Amino acid sequence: MVHPEWAVGLSGFATGAVCGFALRRGRLCTFGAIEDWVTAGDTRRLKVFALGLAIALAGTQGLVLAGLLDPAATTYVPAALPLLSIALGGLLFGIGMSLIGTCGIGSLVRLGGGDLRSLVVILVFGAVAYASLRGILSGFRIGTLEAIQVPLPDGRRADLADMAQAAIGPLGRPALAGALLLGLAAWALSDRRLARTPRLVGAGAALGLGVVAGWVATGVLVDEFATPRPQSLTFVGPVARALFGIVAATDSLADFGVASVFGVVAGSGLAAVRGRQFHWEAFDDPREMRRHLLGAALMGFGGVAAGGCTIGQGLTAGSLLALSWPVALAGIFLGARLGIYFVLEGRLSDALRDTFPRVFRRTQP
Repeated sequence: MVHPEWAVGLSGFATGAVCGFALRRGRLCTFGAIEDWVTAGDTRRLKVFALGLAIALAGTQGLVLAGLLDPAATTYVPAALPLLSIALGGLLFGIGMSLIGTCGIGSLVRLGGGDLRSLVVILVFGAVAYASLRGILSGFRIGTLEAIQVPLPDGRRADLADMAQAAIGPLGRPALAGALLLGLAAWALSDRRLARTPRLVGAGAALGLGVVAGWVATGVLVDEFATPRPQSLTFVGPVARALFGIVAATDSLADFGVASVFGVVAGSGLAAVRGRQFHWEAFDDPREMRRHLLGAALMGFGGVAAGGCTIGQGLTAGSLLALSWPVALAGIFLGARLGIYFVLEGRLSDALRDTFPRVFRRTQP
């Protein structure tokens, strides 16, 4: 009989492997979706993520309504919300991933295909994330950024569905979840181009189902002593703990999130080999390496401050209807937009002008 802790780890590895395989096969990337929208007005990949969120939302809220998952037991719905930390962290994460050209899970997918640049990114990203969680940067994060918190009224949790229940009664949660689910699905399925890209749609579906699988594996199929808290897909803290686990503590490798990190690399590698896409890549020049190092550091600190990445906040927190979800996403989108224009234009003033044209004009003499 497999020990429950290792069973959780194996489920994390399997979930990560499926997601990594699907993301490489479907060429789905969170930053790529934002870049398509900002530079070309193409929302197709954003709609695929919307479909993934709809699937994650349906499954997760189904577990909540069935009494199998308690949002309050997770880290995403605290009683007081550190809004400054979440917003600033999201902004830094967005800028960082624009400098690299992908996010945390995207770097793992690239690494599976032989991209050695992503190996450097993951090492720096994970090290800075760990320093922000428990190391030299944790004091500033906790004592300064997270010290500014907005408490929820009447002792409630930062759960949008819980707030809806307080406002309109027991039907608040299913009504809000149902409305968002229908809206996301309608927006995604309205694009007929998606019918011609089954691998892309499959990648979004795999992420959505992966989020649900995480909640089931850590919050339903194990007893309360097997894992500290229910968790699901996110790629900031788990990357940091994966690096620490390799170096110092092998026991932590059985964690769902940590195992999913290795699973994504393995699944992506399998897809790359099967598709004859595996090849070694390295930095073209020192300038590219500096940009990647800065981007990795910003993603590491920003992801921890925001409480998650494009997957952790964008899908996992979103599936719980956490109040942090729209705040973090807004910061990530804004940061990515600024970063994209900075990379294209080469100057911060041009990036600000293109992002905030009205404000920029008003500041001119």
